[in-house]
Amino acid sequence: MKKSIPFSYVIITGFMLFALFFGAGNLIFPALLGQSSGTNVLTANLGFIITGVGLPLLGILAFAISGKNDLQDLASRAHPIFGLAFTVILYLSIGPLFAMPRTGTVSYEIGIQPFLSPDAGPWPLIIYSVLFFGITCFFSLKPAKIVDVVGKYLTPALLISIAVLIITVLVNPIGSPQEPAEAYSSNAFFKGFQEGYLTMDTLAAFVFGIIVINSVKNIGITDRKSILGFTWKAAVIAAILLAIIYTSLSYLGATSVAGIGQLDNGGAVLAGVSDFYYGSLGNVLLGLIVLGACLTTSIGLVTACSSYFSRLFPKVSYNVIAVVLSVFSAVIANAGLANIITFSVPVLTIIYPLAIVLIFLTFLHNVIGGSRAVYLISLLFTFAVSLMEGLNAAGIPIPGVQEFLTDNLPMYSLGLGWLLPAIIGAVIGYIIYLVTKPSQSELKKADAR
Repeated sequence: MKKSIPFSYVIITGFMLFALFFGAGNLIFPALLGQSSGTNVLTANLGFIITGVGLPLLGILAFAISGKNDLQDLASRAHPIFGLAFTVILYLSIGPLFAMPRTGTVSYEIGIQPFLSPDAGPWPLIIYSVLFFGITCFFSLKPAKIVDVVGKYLTPALLISIAVLIITVLVNPIGSPQEPAEAYSSNAFFKGFQEGYLTMDTLAAFVFGIIVINSVKNIGITDRKSILGFTWKAAVIAAILLAIIYTSLSYLGATSVAGIGQLDNGGAVLAGVSDFYYGSLGNVLLGLIVLGACLTTSIGLVTACSSYFSRLFPKVSYNVIAVVLSVFSAVIANAGLANIITFSVPVLTIIYPLAIVLIFLTFLHNVIGGSRAVYLISLLFTFAVSLMEGLNAAGIPIPGVQEFLTDNLPMYSLGLGWLLPAIIGAVIGYIIYLVTKPSQSELKKADAR
């Protein structure tokens, strides 16, 4: 008899997924976007939601539809070398190099630093990093309990803390939205779209999707249709929560300028709004929100990264890798938030388009006959453009190339120059697929990939 999934478990898993996605960046970026976009906040927020909510939702569903056990298997539909390289780079990006250290640094700078004297020195951050990633490591060493720990306890506490601040803003806004900053005066939608990259959530979707699927398998559900239905429901719950909170935080930022002025980072915006409404108590409330958001994301990232690397290096146990990643993240966190973000932007600019294209090719897998040529050529063309954008973001553009692409490639200046090459590459790959007329046995092999 087919085993049913309790709806309460769907809700708990949806809460868990929301909390895993909702890290520090998800707090600070919408607030700053709201301040900067001003009267164009709705347009900018729509772009942000597409990359910050829509694409991660599609990423989770694509992974569930693929039937694959991990990202490397999925990405290897293009080529095994690409599958390995892309997966390792993605896990390092959302793991110990950027996202994990950022959870510790942001929670410190917003939740702890305001209570310290300006000449406190480096030791408070060092001590905090050890404690923060020590707690992260403790929970990560019990990966089977992640749904219970995060979904039942940490997420409700996080939602309550955020709701207190957001309801206050909605009931009694500080002021009205101001004129948008120059970057948002035109093309506000595309600016918001690019800002959504910084959350890293589309990259994390491939990883967190594995956690969701494993969570339902742990209660004895194994048939593909039930797993897909469960994943869809949990992902929609998480997406709705994210969209509501992003929109509320954008509104918070847009209405705050009259009371706290135009600020240059989202953490300062949140701190200013909290202080405006609640004084010193507001800093405590904000600290709890940020700590909850960062801790849940950090636990999820360590769990996911440790699981992957323990499979990649089977002679090293999960627990050892979890400890190593936690220690490494604690060290990197002491480089400071500004440096972590600076180093991450070029890498994200390169790999984000690849992740987006992989998601859509996964949905089209049966339509394109599972053709390796479609995957490979489309991703190759995408990479050629995203690499140029990444080099430009890193401040090392190739002379003449940036100018040529800006003048000749549609939407390149908007950060979407990879879109047309990706489509052209897929069309070329599909033509090759049709011309080569694969046999039925080859089609079956493609479907099995």
